[in-house]
Amino acid sequence: MKTNLREIQKKRVYSEEFKKELVSLFESGKFSVIQLEKLYSVSRPVIYRWIYKYSKFNKKGYRVVEKKQSSEQKLKELEQKIKELERAVGQKQIQIDFLEKMIEIAKDDLGIDVKKNFNTPQSDGSGKTRKK
Repeated sequence: MKTNLREIQKKRVYSEEFKKELVSLFESGKFSVIQLEKLYSVSRPVIYRWIYKYSKFNKKGYRVVEKKQSSEQKLKELEQKIKELERAVGQKQIQIDFLEKMIEIAKDDLGIDVKKNFNTPQSDGSGKTRKK
């Protein structure tokens, strides 16, 4: 005689904090719904339900559409922006080094102290002028 075996469904209960954390990870762009599904073993419809419930941007009645290409393109654009900013910082550092070297040369060769020293007394000016 065979017994009727059915798999017992386990209902998992998630905390509000966990749900909001997943929504914030999605909204920040760090993870897609598919990635969250694989990482946390939560089904897509459940994650979308949480997004509609807890999201600041996505409301019920509006469809959340994710495109893998768009997130990859967004990542490439951000990496390009980082490269541009690093290049700009490098150029500014070269300019700073150049100007500091010019100040040093002016001090050594011409005897001109361009940098302000807070301990030096205030100058008297260029001297008295005669009236004609």
